[in-house]
Amino acid sequence: MSHVSTLTPASVAEPEPESCTQERAQLSTAAAMGSALGLFAAARLLGVAALAPVAWATGRNPLALLGRSWDSLWYLGIVVHGYGRNLSFRPGVAMSDFAFFPLYPALVRAVTAVSPLSGGASGLVVSWTAAAVAACGIYAVGARLHGRAVATALVLLWGLLPHSVVLTMAYTEPVLTACAAWSLYAVLGGRWLWAGALAALAGLARPNGFAVAAAVLAAAAYEVFTRRGKVSHRLWTGAALAPAGWAAYVLWVGHRTGDLLGGYFEVQRLWGSRFDFGRGSLQFVRQLLLHGDRFVFPMTMVIVAAAVLLYALLVADRAALPLLVYSGVLLLIALGGSGFFGSKPRFLLPAFPLLLPLARALVRTARARPAHATVVVGALAGLSFCYGAYLVVIADTPL
Repeated sequence: MSHVSTLTPASVAEPEPESCTQERAQLSTAAAMGSALGLFAAARLLGVAALAPVAWATGRNPLALLGRSWDSLWYLGIVVHGYGRNLSFRPGVAMSDFAFFPLYPALVRAVTAVSPLSGGASGLVVSWTAAAVAACGIYAVGARLHGRAVATALVLLWGLLPHSVVLTMAYTEPVLTACAAWSLYAVLGGRWLWAGALAALAGLARPNGFAVAAAVLAAAAYEVFTRRGKVSHRLWTGAALAPAGWAAYVLWVGHRTGDLLGGYFEVQRLWGSRFDFGRGSLQFVRQLLLHGDRFVFPMTMVIVAAAVLLYALLVADRAALPLLVYSGVLLLIALGGSGFFGSKPRFLLPAFPLLLPLARALVRTARARPAHATVVVGALAGLSFCYGAYLVVIADTPL
């Protein structure tokens, strides 16, 4: 017979330290984010694999197409020679490299300085790395708001957009989206300094990077209003930092061109790009409907119309204010800007919050009817891969 004092109660376990619990949660989150990133990488690699035989069939190198197409050539010129290049095609149309913001060429120059890679290859390294960072940021935003399943679906949908081939090209959209996603994540968590600093970087990446600053400023204003001004100095500092990058570059171009406040906007006007409240876009659509055109432009109309519908769903879903402002400003710029109609889907690529209603619907479908969700994802992948190859290799339209 055993004495009670010699027995070890197996049913009673010592409580796990809080640090261990937190560590396990962090590892679980990292694993889930890694899975989402893996799906995104698989989607984009399959897209490149679908593009490659089409490029080879036309006698061209797929990596050269991805690294040296359209705007990529302008950025590479800035990397090698700095700013100051101008091309005149006809009276009233003068294209200046001042239209291109400096963050991306600075990153490409840094890669070329520390590696033996060429400019085009370095551009792809920067874009692919930024796309991965952006995918992680998009996952973080989705997981914070709606859980891991929706976050994973959100990342996958972003990688399977019809025009997501741009994410594997030497373009600036991945850099902007990376800064934007993590800035929005910081805003949602009340980390104002990080939000402002990342918004400033977004403003140095692209002209429409100002949308990130607008989201930070709107969130800060709401916080000040609801707390009746009783906020920390970090909020004021973050709000001040947010538009600094965009404003600094615009003023620098103004200084270089001799018109401090209007110089940059004159550069854009000479490119044929200006904000005219959509008049130029409506005229283009009218011409397209009356006379028809290549496949790119009708597809652009469908994508832009879908973006408007998704934004309405995002508003109806009462999404967080920073997401609404950020997506709304990007959509407003795309709709209201004239020139380069076929580029509008690319301008909307960073507007990942628009995909939240679709991601939630996809998760619900996957839980109720997994086969249906698989068919939907497969159809999106087929469209994305085929249309991406068409855009890069066949269509003679600026991206």
